[in-house]
Amino acid sequence: MPRPLLQVTGLEAGYGSAQVLFGIDLAVGEGEVVALMGRNGMGKTTLVRSLVGLANRMAGRIEFAGVDVTRFPGYRVARAGLGLVPEGRHVFRSLDVEENLVATARSAAQAPTGSAEGSAREPWTLSRVYEFFPRLAERRHHRGNQLSGGEQQMLAIGRALLTQPSLLVLDEATEGLAPLIREDIWQTLGRLKAGGLAVLVVDRDLRALSRLADRYVILDKGQVARSGPVSDLSEQASTIERHIGVA
Repeated sequence: MPRPLLQVTGLEAGYGSAQVLFGIDLAVGEGEVVALMGRNGMGKTTLVRSLVGLANRMAGRIEFAGVDVTRFPGYRVARAGLGLVPEGRHVFRSLDVEENLVATARSAAQAPTGSAEGSAREPWTLSRVYEFFPRLAERRHHRGNQLSGGEQQMLAIGRALLTQPSLLVLDEATEGLAPLIREDIWQTLGRLKAGGLAVLVVDRDLRALSRLADRYVILDKGQVARSGPVSDLSEQASTIERHIGVA
């Protein structure tokens, strides 16, 4: 595995006094793509929310780019270089595409510099996002509630990229999208990987993940049930399907 960018050790988390995660260990290396999988209700979203300070972290440690961010609020985690594409996309429905993109954007000068690999990447600008997603350029003056689900997901990814992340986290990357749009999203993530961006992606598409990811982690009842190299996704497909299929 490349040098760790994100290192989660013994994480216990939940909501209020209700514990959801039990001793999670997880790592994402610089420039690496890790697939996070599991059935609904197994803790994937709670883990994602824990990373960005939106769940109650009860025990354990989260390090990002060598810094202990366990107790950081969400805005400080974002400033450290973690960009989130949340489940459901959560675009600002009353703002147009361009307003959505610039609402949380940071300049290259504000980007974190903790990673040598990250500092070598080309910074994200509005024009670069439009080049990456031509459809958003075409729809730049349309409001969020006038976009299709696929366009909203492109917008959510573009918005996260404009925070200058060194790790992009996508919760349910292609959920609810049409097959052709799903393929567009997977191709987008492949291009981001080729550009050196680390990605933690939550999804169930074994075929797409086996093409994109380097490693996988499966959660079951708030614990890591399986993890390993992406080759396992095809070599042990039937076993892995039992962990991620509908119960």
